[in-house]
Amino acid sequence: MEILPGEGVALAKVGEHRDVVEGRVGPPVHPGRHSRAVYPTEPMLVLTYAEDETVEIVELGYGVERQAYFDGVQLTYRFMDEVVADLERKGYRADPTGIGFRFEPGFAIFSMASLWARDLDPQATEDDPREIVEGVSVAPYAYFDDASEEEDEDEG
Repeated sequence: MEILPGEGVALAKVGEHRDVVEGRVGPPVHPGRHSRAVYPTEPMLVLTYAEDETVEIVELGYGVERQAYFDGVQLTYRFMDEVVADLERKGYRADPTGIGFRFEPGFAIFSMASLWARDLDPQATEDDPREIVEGVSVAPYAYFDDASEEEDEDEG
């Protein structure tokens, strides 16, 4: 699934109302009207809604058969350092975050450390430190800039 930096994906875009999104993709996999909703797509689509029921941030997890892409680069289910290197070669600057990297067009890649190097490289040792991109967050760049400033305040 191709991401649209700063906007989302074809199925859901920042600013769209929940009813519009759910008319397109169906109901979330959990009942109720929670601010965070998970949809049964491949890869999995996770949306965070603002109080007015509009999409605030779009996230994609890694998939079994399909992954997230941007500008010809596979983002999910690859080693983080390889994804960053591929994007930097294309001219996108990576800024580190606590769990990954953010990119100025308006997206971030992250790892929650639930996968390990051997998931991608059968020759990897148990202590291989390489992180795997498990997801992508898409929102206007200012969203990530604000989140980064909050992290800095928490660390200080």
